[in-house]
Amino acid sequence: MFRIIGLFLLILVVLSSCTSGTDTQSQNEIAENVSTIALSDTLATPMASSLYYNLYQLSNDHVLLGHQDALAYGMGWKGDEFRTDIHDVSGDHPAVFGWDLGHMGDTENIDGVPFSEMKQWAISAFNNGGINTYSWHMRNYASGGSSWDIAPCVDAVLPGGSAHETYLEKLDLAAEFFSSLKTNDGLPIPVIFRPFHEMNGGWFWWGTKSCTPDSYIELFRFTIDYLRNEKQLHHLIIAYSTDLFTSTQEYMTFYPGDDYVDVMGFDDYKGLNRKEATHQTVFMLETLDSLSTAHAKLMTISETGLEAIPNPVWFTDVVLSTLKTNTSTRKAAWILFWRNGRPDHFYAPYPGHTSAPDFIKFMNDSLMLSLSELPDLYIQ
Repeated sequence: MFRIIGLFLLILVVLSSCTSGTDTQSQNEIAENVSTIALSDTLATPMASSLYYNLYQLSNDHVLLGHQDALAYGMGWKGDEFRTDIHDVSGDHPAVFGWDLGHMGDTENIDGVPFSEMKQWAISAFNNGGINTYSWHMRNYASGGSSWDIAPCVDAVLPGGSAHETYLEKLDLAAEFFSSLKTNDGLPIPVIFRPFHEMNGGWFWWGTKSCTPDSYIELFRFTIDYLRNEKQLHHLIIAYSTDLFTSTQEYMTFYPGDDYVDVMGFDDYKGLNRKEATHQTVFMLETLDSLSTAHAKLMTISETGLEAIPNPVWFTDVVLSTLKTNTSTRKAAWILFWRNGRPDHFYAPYPGHTSAPDFIKFMNDSLMLSLSELPDLYIQ
């Protein structure tokens, strides 16, 4: 059954206010109505609604394993046929495949992944039963700099701003890319879209040092409205993810509203760094459990990792033990480890690494789900 109390309350209200004829409504019909209501896009495609519904069901008992750029490259290889470092270590692939739209309009993304190949890998991930999630390290369209150029940009890309037309061009390209992700039958493949992440930090042009909460919310809403209403994309599941936070108020300061968000998450490269700091991660998961329940949303750890994994038992002793602290901490729908970019910058083990045996134990725990363990997430 769903863990989301808000949705159960919704069902109870509907049942109590309708005639006795409603009692004959099948459980499948009720579940279908609830899953449609749960998504912020009222025109969401059936497969997107099914994915969301099934993630709800799984999140009560399991956390899906994710990895950034998993199919694109690994330690000592690049672009092999459906290969991941995680599979090389464990014999199974991640369930969630992370990608980034940074440098949209170029041949390759911010991490050197060709967009044409990213498209094919994302389709392959779907065909194998997995989930695709997209972040976007946008360039600063006002200054021409990177995401980390914190010169003012938000007002420039909003309607009436000096870089608004440039921003629309990039959104059009992103919409074209998302539209190109199709099933063999030509249906749009659902993806999780996570724009403007870590906004409560000061390192991105959409962060606290460069824009106000009101401007951020306007930017977020404009972007989603444009993709939904102008580009007619209804297969996007929208994620809102902060950096580390210390209060409910901080987490909700930039929140764009329930009509624009389906997943509430956070990125964590500090709380999970070592066991002594995990109390902060536990606090954030407990807070997110309360918030996601109240707002009828999924919750997730949208990015994390320990660079180069110097602790050989980090996955079980730190990550797994944190996730299993209590019923709230177990409810993250997925946890995504960052990319294996180079010998000094990797976040998942590869064959021969000292953390590989511990990672296998981590994956084999009943809480964690990898690709081959997934049910069909795209049907109800």
